[in-house]
Amino acid sequence: MGPSIRITNLTKRYDDFALDDVSIDLPAGGIMGFVGENGAGKTTTIKLILNLIARDAGAVEVLGMDNIADERRIKMDVGVVLDQCAFHDMLRPCDVSRILSCVFSTWDEVRYDELLGLFGLPKTKTVKEFSSGMKTKLSIAAALAHRPRLLILDEPTSGLDPVARGEILDIFLDFIQAEENSILFSSHITSDLERVADYITFIRRGRIVLSEPKDALLESYGLLRCGAADLARVDADAIVGVRQNRFGCDALVRGKRLVREALPDLAVDDAAIEDIMALHGKEVSR
Repeated sequence: MGPSIRITNLTKRYDDFALDDVSIDLPAGGIMGFVGENGAGKTTTIKLILNLIARDAGAVEVLGMDNIADERRIKMDVGVVLDQCAFHDMLRPCDVSRILSCVFSTWDEVRYDELLGLFGLPKTKTVKEFSSGMKTKLSIAAALAHRPRLLILDEPTSGLDPVARGEILDIFLDFIQAEENSILFSSHITSDLERVADYITFIRRGRIVLSEPKDALLESYGLLRCGAADLARVDADAIVGVRQNRFGCDALVRGKRLVREALPDLAVDDAAIEDIMALHGKEVSR
């Protein structure tokens, strides 16, 4: 089974920003966390995958099909949740169902009603009356109700309380129990990705910094908090980035097990995804 998404040398240029030669593979059956600071290129990449904007170069395959030549077929099998609710303020959830049942031959009214009930969404209130979190839940319910093979999610848990986020993450984990189903999950809430993601792709200023299995990533990287003298003892090749602070420095190291073995008197903590994002590539001054 090939990848659910294959992006090859994807490029998009604007006056003040460029998505530069991006290549990503999302294996079928997995969840990829897509991370990066605001303006890094995450939403631009997602829009290019969905052919919402024109690319300047490169290729995108979704579910084994070209995202331009086979756009209509692809979108029948993709559920999408963008960072803004796509439904008009005057629509009600029951209206959304009537509309989307005419678009998707696989629309599952029973599943949709089940999700509305789980999320506590009234079928007869308008979208205008919903909070931002309720709008997100409506978007997720609609994305899942036509039984897609791929979910593309742009900040789907933003604005939700921890209990609601946990419920939705459980739904995503249930979704990928089917081996052919996959999720591309852009989020700033890295703790959510640490819970559910199989792969992490980190983009900065339009370029891919890393794209690796999550477990291998977290196993490799460590966080060393020390002074300048102790930092000088660490193999330079192991240091990925350093941030100075009033007490010394925080250093991101790769191959934390080897660093621990070489310098057992230094404390090398496990690095979280947030630490890797914050410190990767920060200038090292020795």
